[in-house]
Amino acid sequence: MPTRRPADSHNGHSVASAVLPTTSLGAGGAAAEIHADGAPIASGEPLRVGDFRFWFAGQRWEWSDEVCRMHGYQPGAVVPTTELVLSHKHPGDRAAVQDLLERALYSGGSFSSRHRFYDTAGDEHTVIVVADRMVDEAGAVVGTRGYYIDVTETLDEKRREVLDETLPKVIEARAVIEQAKGALRLVYGISDEQAFSLLRWRSQQTNTKVRALAAQLVAELDTLASASRGLRSQFDHLFLTVHQRIPAIHAPA
Repeated sequence: MPTRRPADSHNGHSVASAVLPTTSLGAGGAAAEIHADGAPIASGEPLRVGDFRFWFAGQRWEWSDEVCRMHGYQPGAVVPTTELVLSHKHPGDRAAVQDLLERALYSGGSFSSRHRFYDTAGDEHTVIVVADRMVDEAGAVVGTRGYYIDVTETLDEKRREVLDETLPKVIEARAVIEQAKGALRLVYGISDEQAFSLLRWRSQQTNTKVRALAAQLVAELDTLASASRGLRSQFDHLFLTVHQRIPAIHAPA
């Protein structure tokens, strides 16, 4: 059973819409069909992924339909604000998320994290927020944009069997994929299965072979300043752009 939020911890918020198109990827990169309550219909058990944008000026947020549904709202039902975003966070993670937002605002960085939040039904979600800086035509940083990736551990035995079937042993045995998964596990604090799901998601979204994506990611790890406080932001930027630097010899996925 999913972890539940204390019953008295949700507040109402204003109605309107500021949302982006839904992103929820299944096999082959196609958008997965979504139930009315936001749960993806089983077809290879796609990751639940949603887009967001956060504009520093005025602290204006935009959520995709899927991020709205992750939080328990129907698309267009609320205007996402910093206050609303923080109100959903797990009490143990709220201060850290607020600190990340403040640092992004004052240093022009990206909002990248792994944290927990509660939806309007009180169910707990664990998400990875993978983000990069958002710049205007002059190159000035005006905000941060990226993805909420729901990695909540709620799989039952049947769903685990389905997921296991999607991880071919011949692919997992390849050292370069294992190295890339290890980097993702270290930076994001996730499981082996979740790390492979992230690689597969980027492979589908960028139409790039998993192996080629993993190889390029591993090849560029040395470009990161490991002692820097900004390692996580640097890695997010690398992960979201690495497909652009893969040699043309690799065919699309």
